Amino acid sequence: MTFSGRMPDPKPLHVGEWFADPATNELRRGGEAVRIEPRSMDVLVALAARAGEVVSREELFAAAWPGVVVGDEALTQSITKLRRALGDDPRSPAYIETISKRGYRLKARVDRDGLPSPSARSHAREWAAGAALVMLLAAGAFATWWYRDAPSAAASAAAERSAAEWVTVAVLPFEASGGEKAQSYLARGIADSLMTELGRLSGLRLINVQSLAAGEAARHARYLVTGSVQRQAGRLRIHVRLVDARSNEQLWSEQFERPADDLFAVQDEIIRKLAETLPARMSASERERLAKPHTRSLEAYDHFLRGQALFLARGARENEEAREAYRKAIEIDPRFARAYAGLAMTHAIEHRLRSDADGEAGLRRALELAESARAIDPDIPEIHWALGFIHAQARRHAEAIASLQRAIELNPSFADAYALMGGVHTYMGEPAKSIPLLRTAMRLEPEGGYLYFLLLGRAYFFQGDLEQAQINLRAALARNAADIETRIYLAALLAASGDRAAAEWEAQEIRSLERGFSASRWLSSYPLASLPLRQRLEGLLAGLGL
Repeated sequence: MTFSGRMPDPKPLHVGEWFADPATNELRRGGEAVRIEPRSMDVLVALAARAGEVVSREELFAAAWPGVVVGDEALTQSITKLRRALGDDPRSPAYIETISKRGYRLKARVDRDGLPSPSARSHAREWAAGAALVMLLAAGAFATWWYRDAPSAAASAAAERSAAEWVTVAVLPFEASGGEKAQSYLARGIADSLMTELGRLSGLRLINVQSLAAGEAARHARYLVTGSVQRQAGRLRIHVRLVDARSNEQLWSEQFERPADDLFAVQDEIIRKLAETLPARMSASERERLAKPHTRSLEAYDHFLRGQALFLARGARENEEAREAYRKAIEIDPRFARAYAGLAMTHAIEHRLRSDADGEAGLRRALELAESARAIDPDIPEIHWALGFIHAQARRHAEAIASLQRAIELNPSFADAYALMGGVHTYMGEPAKSIPLLRTAMRLEPEGGYLYFLLLGRAYFFQGDLEQAQINLRAALARNAADIETRIYLAALLAASGDRAAAEWEAQEIRSLERGFSASRWLSSYPLASLPLRQRLEGLLAGLGL
């Protein structure tokens, strides 16, 4: 028996000496009652469903965190809390046994019979709670958990919308025929274009699952778009399929074979047909936006795609090469707005990649280029995201929020815009507003990198929830062990929680990654504008000799 993202039947049960009631998240024994977190109860119920058997960590994640990306630390913490509530000794367990490299096993006897008869009122409440939970799971949503901290901004209101209402679509990486880099750039560019344009439809939510296989992607999105691309001898072949992941029914499939110069016309046609087939309505303005091309020069587009691939590598040399690629794209098509935005970003991050770079001059140049992009085409969400990033780095946080809100208006599926807006709210001293925005970003991009976890951990740290902060910071560290900012916050968190030895170890790691590290120097260019949060962070780091 496996769970595959579905919870076991959430009915009351006896586990050893304890009576467990999932409807109230309570453990009762005699006159003793212990309230546990819902996730911990989900783990207990999942273990009880297979009492005496080893349940893998993956199966427990699927049962208690369906469709949610969390680190291993989340499950470890839930097991620890369960043991504490049950009075279990992990060295000589009577309830939960750790099976090395395999998972966990519930040793205690489980009994679903002979349970106390609840009153008619409590029975009705239990039935209603169970039915509601099953309905939510069937819809693939845990909306209350996702959006429990509601900010007041317009974008945050969108973040509160239940995931059950979303028509979710994932565009999987297109296959590229042949091993040439140009083919790979083209396949990636076509898939990215489909994601970007479909994401701008208000009735759809694009889930970014580029690094997942089709079977795993189906856990996160109802509809899957797959395809293959080949460009050879001046001809272009593109095959696209749309599948309902729930029924495995192929809703639409078509093969296009055209001259290579017709690439943009083919992309427009594919987007239009997908939009017409998917169950989402388009407004007249959305139809008009879909029909607007970013460039009609295939050569400029090729340089742009190369720039995008280099920029994502995040190295000083690659940043310079990306800048040159964007410049070539602009030389060929001076009205290529997205190339201007890409060029702007190479200047915005240069000071992070080169110690000798002038950060202020780079941000000024970045802003000039991003404003040029907006003047060319104000309806491209990536341009407003770039403006938001640049304003945030320059501590113009109100302008950053306004730009990011516009990006989300243009593309309600723009995960990075939700994430960056969450980060900016923390910079402003409003970490409570960050959390639901970051949860939305993670919902839209389940395989989001370390940065999403860092931003979420940072928000929880400043909120004072050190447990959730540590879970997310360690998840970020597992994805990028060399990131200085993650280690800075983890060191501060460990110091705040009284774990001096672990905090000092993190401080040593920071010094080994950046010789001569100084917290005051690092904070001098850091965008955190809230003085109380800044003083708290600086005080904790100073206590560690940083």
